[in-house]
Amino acid sequence: MNIRTAVAVAALCAAVSLTACGEDSPGKAGGVAIAATDSACEVATTSFAPGEVTFTVTNKGSQTTEVYVYGRQGDGFTKVVAEVENVAPGLTRDLTATLGGGAYEIACKPGQTGAGIRTAITVSGGSAAATAEAEAAYDREIELEVTAAGVTGGDGLTAKVGEKIEFKLENEAAGARALEIVDPSGKVVAEIEADPNGAAETIVPLTGAGAWTLKVEGQGVAEVEKPLTVG
Repeated sequence: MNIRTAVAVAALCAAVSLTACGEDSPGKAGGVAIAATDSACEVATTSFAPGEVTFTVTNKGSQTTEVYVYGRQGDGFTKVVAEVENVAPGLTRDLTATLGGGAYEIACKPGQTGAGIRTAITVSGGSAAATAEAEAAYDREIELEVTAAGVTGGDGLTAKVGEKIEFKLENEAAGARALEIVDPSGKVVAEIEADPNGAAETIVPLTGAGAWTLKVEGQGVAEVEKPLTVG
C-alpha cells in the first residue's frame, strides 16, 4: 500500500468506523481478561499450562495503551513474545501468545511509553517445542519516531547476523510515513506505513552482513536514512 492509498484508507476508516476497517476489532469471548488502566495492569489469571493463550485486553484508562508479554532474557524480562498496540480508551483487543514453561511478565504501557506496569505470570511444565516457538518472536526492537521536527531514534545502530529485529515506526507527524528496510545489496526486504498518530511494525531477520539502511519517507517531505551495521 502506498502513502496516498494509506491516507485514503485512513479517511475511510474515520468516516465509517475503526471496527469496519479491522484495526480495532472487539476481543474474543473467553480470553483471559487484562484490565489496563493508567495505574494498573490487572490479569485475571496468572498461572497457565503451556501452549497458546489469548488475552482479552480492555483499556479502562484515559490514555491509549499497549500491552506486551515478555519472557526472561538475561537478568530481566525483556524478550518480547507478543504485543498489541494502539488500544484506545474504552477499546477491547485480543493478544495471543504461545507460551512454554517458565516465568513471564505482562506489561501494560499507558501512553505507549516506558517499561510499563508489570504483572508476573507463570507457565507450569511445558514442552520444548512450545518454549522454542515462544522464544522465536524476535530478539529486540528498533524504534523510530517521526514528529513535525524530524526523525528520532535509530542512531549508531549495530546488530549481529541472524538477529530477528522488530522495526517499529511511531508517527506523530501530520501525514502518513513509510519505513523501508534495505539490505546491503540495495534490496527493500520490508516496508511498513504508519498513519498520522499511528504506528506500524515488522519483524525482519538480518540474514547478511554489511551496511543495511532504514529509510523514512513521506509525501512532500525529505527522505531520512539511518544506517544499520550488521556483522
